[in-house]
Amino acid sequence: MNARLPASALPLEPQALQSQVDAAWRESIVPELQRYIAVPAKSPMFDPDWAAHGLLERVLQNAADWVRAQQVPGLQLEIVRLNDAHGKPRTPVLFFELPASEGKDGTPAPASGQTVLMYGHLDKQPEFNGWRSDLGPWTPVIDDGKLYGRGGADDGYAIYAAITAIQALKAQGVAHPRIVGLIETSEESGSADLLPYVDALKARLGDVGLVICLDSGAGNYDQLWLTTSLRGMASGVLKVEILTEGIHSGDASGLVPSSFRIMRQVLDRLEDSGTGRLLPASFHCEVPAERLAQAQATAAILGDELFKRFPWAHHDCGGATVSALPTTTDPVEALLARTWRPTLSVTGADGFPDIANAGNVLRPYTAFKLSLRLPPLVEAAPAVQQLKALLEDNAPYQAKVTFEGLSSATGWNAPSTTPWFEQALQDASQAHYGAACATIGQGGTIPLMNMLSQGFPTAQMMVCGVLGPRSNAHGPNEFLHLDYARRLTASVAQVIARMP
Repeated sequence: MNARLPASALPLEPQALQSQVDAAWRESIVPELQRYIAVPAKSPMFDPDWAAHGLLERVLQNAADWVRAQQVPGLQLEIVRLNDAHGKPRTPVLFFELPASEGKDGTPAPASGQTVLMYGHLDKQPEFNGWRSDLGPWTPVIDDGKLYGRGGADDGYAIYAAITAIQALKAQGVAHPRIVGLIETSEESGSADLLPYVDALKARLGDVGLVICLDSGAGNYDQLWLTTSLRGMASGVLKVEILTEGIHSGDASGLVPSSFRIMRQVLDRLEDSGTGRLLPASFHCEVPAERLAQAQATAAILGDELFKRFPWAHHDCGGATVSALPTTTDPVEALLARTWRPTLSVTGADGFPDIANAGNVLRPYTAFKLSLRLPPLVEAAPAVQQLKALLEDNAPYQAKVTFEGLSSATGWNAPSTTPWFEQALQDASQAHYGAACATIGQGGTIPLMNMLSQGFPTAQMMVCGVLGPRSNAHGPNEFLHLDYARRLTASVAQVIARMP
């Protein structure tokens, strides 16, 4: 009988692996992503009639058809559909599963018998404005090694990269663990439909020992980046009403308080407008020592690129060009500000006419859409309750002030990294990027990660992605860095192959 190799000695050839992945991206994935980008499959928050419009269904079916066409041996795929308590359809998910397999040389499947869970999403953010004249949200364009268009990087590539990583392992005949995949279609709406699917599929998910989430970012395009934390989020609409209809500003201003001024007063309860610091102490948390040390190491790698990466406004001042400034130019503080500190953003407004149509009218109301980013260790639900009370109570001038919550999610702090996982990450990064793997916290939110950490507290979390400098997910000119995505796909395959 042939001796069986331990998992740590798997016969993996990184160069051959990368070559196969590159070919798959070039010949199959890029054309599919171009087709995906062309479909305005906006998340339900931005398209309430998503079911009738059928755009989410189209990208889901296209992805399913592509996966089936790959004919991965042993892989089973289905579209899972659930209804809510009122019988209305929830956004569907794509679910696949692949049994564990020994290698072609007799290398056994991982002894732990645990499962790898791969995650991504297919719903998109809305168009936004400001796209380059030769680009557009639904117009796929490849320029300088980047695929432009809404959703390619966030997060349409995930299902294609996941299946390609699996194919590469199969092609090399490498032993691998059981693998399942969950691709949702409501992530950009706070994953409102996801938990019922996780509950419904829990028995089929199995004993998850490794989660691979392909919906995060990268500090640069030179190495593999592991996300170690995600901020939480609470969004909603704050509305201030002072009149039932607009009136002549010359007649009423000075006597009737401006709804905009009242809005400023109400927001001053929440935020110090001079510094941007959120005032409620409960919205803050202490940064763990491990995360602070990682931020210091990452700051040494990225330096001032942490803030130079953004498209700052600039203007002429006395013959010199002056650029807008960040809140801090200290690299460590810059990292902490966007990952471990709460921050308020106004992402939309209502009650304002276009400037071209703005007459001398005192507006009856002002409404802002608020996006509150919460530190990873702050629970979202009580924060939303406190936010509502803080904004609504004791309104100036007894104005009608309401806060309607839209979505919320608690952030996430990664578990400690086990030795096998740390070594696998470093080996993969060196093999496919020629540099060490680095860690970084992210300011965005992936609701699934907190759910999975609670459900599978011992699982390792490979949270990574292609959203590097200037990739600009959610904004104009979003792009997918193709070379980085190819290397990431191969790195994912290599890490899966090292699971004990």
